[in-house]
Amino acid sequence: MQSEAVQISRAQAADGAAAQQIIDEYCEAIGVMVRDTPEAFAHYFAEDSGIWLARVGGEVVGCVALRPLPLVAVDGACEVKRLYVKPAFRGRQISQLLMAALHAYATERGYKWCYLDSKDDLRAAIVLYERLGYETCERYNQNPQATVFMRRAIP
Repeated sequence: MQSEAVQISRAQAADGAAAQQIIDEYCEAIGVMVRDTPEAFAHYFAEDSGIWLARVGGEVVGCVALRPLPLVAVDGACEVKRLYVKPAFRGRQISQLLMAALHAYATERGYKWCYLDSKDDLRAAIVLYERLGYETCERYNQNPQATVFMRRAIP
């Protein structure tokens, strides 16, 4: 298992069930209370958004999503959502690969800022975000579970 290559790809509509399954696993794992509506989930497959899936041996083992964030007072903002890697596959740099794919797409689409929220007990994720250049910022949404708000400029 450890020697198999990791493949990262932007999900297509045909990947919807696999994407929904890994996002549902993420939501269960960290106890997400406010989940995407079917309409919000469907928007991840639009031109201005995306879900990236990590696969090992054909199995979906991780994900991350991006959506536009028009409610922030900054033009060209998007939001990082649902970064998750199954526990058995952690420690293989999969989160970094997912985030690199998301950042490349954000650059290609002309986004200027990536925002995200998290919980302060998700220390490994926060350390990763800091390592990727994210800095603490003001609260930008009403997520009742979020305690940490970060953003990063997109080159």
